[in-house]
Amino acid sequence: NFADLLQISGLSHGTDVWSGNAQDLIRSGIADLSSVIGCRDDIMVYLIHKGLENGLAFTIMERVRKGMWNKIPAEEREKYVEAMREHEVPEWYIESCSKIKYMFPKAHAAAYIMMALRVAYFKVHHPIFYYCAWFSIRATAFDIGVMGAGLEAVKSKMKEIKDKGFEATNVETNLYTTLELCNEMLERGFTFGKIDLYRSEATEFVIDGDTLIPPFVTMDGLGENVAKQIVAARAEGEFLSKMELRKRGGVSQTIIENMTNMGVLEGMPDDNQLSLFDDFF
Repeated sequence: NFADLLQISGLSHGTDVWSGNAQDLIRSGIADLSSVIGCRDDIMVYLIHKGLENGLAFTIMERVRKGMWNKIPAEEREKYVEAMREHEVPEWYIESCSKIKYMFPKAHAAAYIMMALRVAYFKVHHPIFYYCAWFSIRATAFDIGVMGAGLEAVKSKMKEIKDKGFEATNVETNLYTTLELCNEMLERGFTFGKIDLYRSEATEFVIDGDTLIPPFVTMDGLGENVAKQIVAARAEGEFLSKMELRKRGGVSQTIIENMTNMGVLEGMPDDNQLSLFDDFF
């Protein structure tokens, strides 16, 4: 349930909250996920429910969540321990407080989990929208040739990068992350199309049924400014030739050649000047 997910978020973000602490309590059967200390707010609320005065419960929480429990004067600490024992707070709970170095606030945990649930919902029920958003926003490296070549090509490229180990470049490491999600997407029956001169956007993937059409920026050497310039230029009308695309779109000859090799400019002439022979007929 949602409360369990909050606990997991708090336990995973705190310092000495899970390892050597709540983990041991749960494994030994002393406590369960719902009763261990997960977020900083849990301490104050629990102590108030036990009957401690509000201000004292808050102070104890502050000492614990900042990792100050073992740094405060012994007489002050003993006063807190005595108050907790008087209100029947278990010894394991008091000991757990003494081990904590840092605790996550519950409001942060709630925000994280609410976002995670939203993402999970789309990934399960509207997957193509999830993948479109992820590749548009989170991915930082692409190999459109491999991504569009199918599942086996993606798996082969992933193995190639993984086999390099620590010798893999940062770009290859980032590409591996992209290919991991690409692999998942292809396994679920979705596909990548190729860049389309008139349908691709500058920076965001476009949904076409069960296919994602890549944006211009996924091409090697094509930056965001040029990608936006292409989109702005095509809004003014069709490109009649590669030369016109170069001039209106601010595209280099190298990019034109890459687009040609990728089949993006299929059937487009090099220039739109008619020869005398063509003009005669």
